[in-house]
Amino acid sequence: MAQIHLVKLSVGTESVEDLAAWQATAHAQTSDGLPRHVTRMWPKKEAELLAGGSIYWVIKGSIQARQRILRLDEVDAGDGLRRCAVVLDPQLVRTSPALKRPFQGWRYLKPEDAPRDLTAKRAADDDLPAELSAELARIGVL
Repeated sequence: MAQIHLVKLSVGTESVEDLAAWQATAHAQTSDGLPRHVTRMWPKKEAELLAGGSIYWVIKGSIQARQRILRLDEVDAGDGLRRCAVVLDPQLVRTSPALKRPFQGWRYLKPEDAPRDLTAKRAADDDLPAELSAELARIGVL
């Protein structure tokens, strides 16, 4: 089975650390303590996502990190609408920055179009300011 990923804006976060802090709150976790992102739409490509797909997080205009998708849970908020909780591996993996224009919801991302993971050495480097990182990504340096 082919694998596919999701791309999602991390609204309101300034850094990967901000995203990790949000995911550590009880509101952002499943009952078994895993981070989740709740969305109104259920992905039509569920099987491809669960075949090793990840969610790639856009922070400050560029993809900066990813998390492996573990499962999709149905969420009932009591209003009769079916929602989807994308349940994630707690490990945030930093990626090479890739510019992304604003969009609503989430988008599918083919594996061949996904930014590569940073090496452990690069992931431990100090973060560049978001604007500098985005500009370096735009010209193909990062």
